[in-house]
Amino acid sequence: MKASLRFLAWLFWTIVASLIALFLLILVARLFFFFFPSTTVYSLVVWINQNIGFPEAYYLTGVPILMLFALYFYRRSLRRQEKRYLEQLIEEVHKIEVGSTRKIPVENVGQLGQLATDINRMIERLRTSIEDERRAEQTKNELITNVSHDLRTPLTSITGYLGLIEQDRYRDEVELRYYVNMAYEESLRLKQLLQDLFEYTRMQNKEMKLQITRINLAEMLHQMAAHFGWQLQENGMECRLYLQGPLYVQADGDKLRRVYENLITNAIRYGHDGKYLDIRGWQEGDEIVTEVVNYGDPIPTADLPHLFDRFYRVEKSRASQTGGSGIGLAIAKHIVVLHQGGISVESNEYRTSFIVRLHRDGA
Repeated sequence: MKASLRFLAWLFWTIVASLIALFLLILVARLFFFFFPSTTVYSLVVWINQNIGFPEAYYLTGVPILMLFALYFYRRSLRRQEKRYLEQLIEEVHKIEVGSTRKIPVENVGQLGQLATDINRMIERLRTSIEDERRAEQTKNELITNVSHDLRTPLTSITGYLGLIEQDRYRDEVELRYYVNMAYEESLRLKQLLQDLFEYTRMQNKEMKLQITRINLAEMLHQMAAHFGWQLQENGMECRLYLQGPLYVQADGDKLRRVYENLITNAIRYGHDGKYLDIRGWQEGDEIVTEVVNYGDPIPTADLPHLFDRFYRVEKSRASQTGGSGIGLAIAKHIVVLHQGGISVESNEYRTSFIVRLHRDGA
């Protein structure tokens, strides 16, 4: 619409200016005859007819005038458009300076249009940076809040039990050993929390590097099942392995062990009522699929999409004795993603299953 109006304005002023020029030409001619009365119109017409010709005379006078004014008003229109657009760009840049992230309308005005496009790219990068900074600030605040709460709980317990021992507020050696054991368990919980926080910080700072080697996942899971034997026995559970042959992957063994330690620990913590912990593994196309299954209470459907979010817990009370740090599954997911794999969870009234998919070695 604006381009059409500019064209009509240019055409209007070109015609008007051309008519004015022709009028001035006629006026000059009249003045010529006024000052040189001996020259008659007839003699001038005869001269034009003999030397130029009547049609050519109109062309040689009208067309150049029309073209000159057309070019003049075209350039004038461009200069005015460029000036207006440049003022708009300057105004928008001043708005960006005070914090605006609104994009500039791009118009086809020579190099100014390209400049507007480049400024919009800069605005997009600035907007992304601002959003990243806000998310980082929010994450930092959440981290401080959650860490403060999680550290306070075991420290309060440890301080309380050690305070009872320090004040000799126990009846006999049995009660003393109970207080010492409780303080020791809380210290282990605090140690695990600090390890999770350290791992999470490395993950956030992108300091987690992989040392890739060829690993038989079936062999590693057999070893881990044996390692968790005493915990399974204490919780009255039995680990059943269903691993179909050697399962070779290219992965960082220590990092993958961290993933399965977390999954197995969660299965013991939340699924001990089900008595069994099943670990399955098989090859599916170009992938190695493993599954850690427990038969305890199901995870509510509303919690499933958020289970791998940092500091997310299914328990509503953060002081729950069964609750972990809330970042173990987030770390596990990050490790699996670093291996270009996937991790998911399924839960119903009968079973809860964590499924890990990794690329098969040689795929």
